[in-house]
Amino acid sequence: MSAFRKAVESGDHDAIEALLAENVVFTSPVAFKPYPGKAITAAILRGVIRTFADFHYVREIVSADGRDQALVFKATVNGLEVNGCDFLHFDDDGLIDDFTVMVRPLSGANALSEAMAAQFDRIRQEAAAG
Repeated sequence: MSAFRKAVESGDHDAIEALLAENVVFTSPVAFKPYPGKAITAAILRGVIRTFADFHYVREIVSADGRDQALVFKATVNGLEVNGCDFLHFDDDGLIDDFTVMVRPLSGANALSEAMAAQFDRIRQEAAAG
């Protein structure tokens, strides 16, 4: 089991953030432009953890060199089921430098979008605080 998966499943925000490279780029399933940087990515991930209920990974796929991982998950958002995948790429130092999330179905993606939008001011404040 990957260190990232363990950190997420245990709710260890500090461990999650420690696995992010300073130059990480987060690509959201519901936002048009990616979010560059560790502070905003960590804040978004904290927001996602607050938003998802019953979150759990169901499959972990790792490339032969270990630098690419796909973590398939299930969760609920406002009572709607969401299936998704976290696509992670690790840099030479073993830190996540590219993080892309995809979710389905559309009803779940819409619920996620609404829930995240409702807390985005808090996410921005957390990112600014460091």
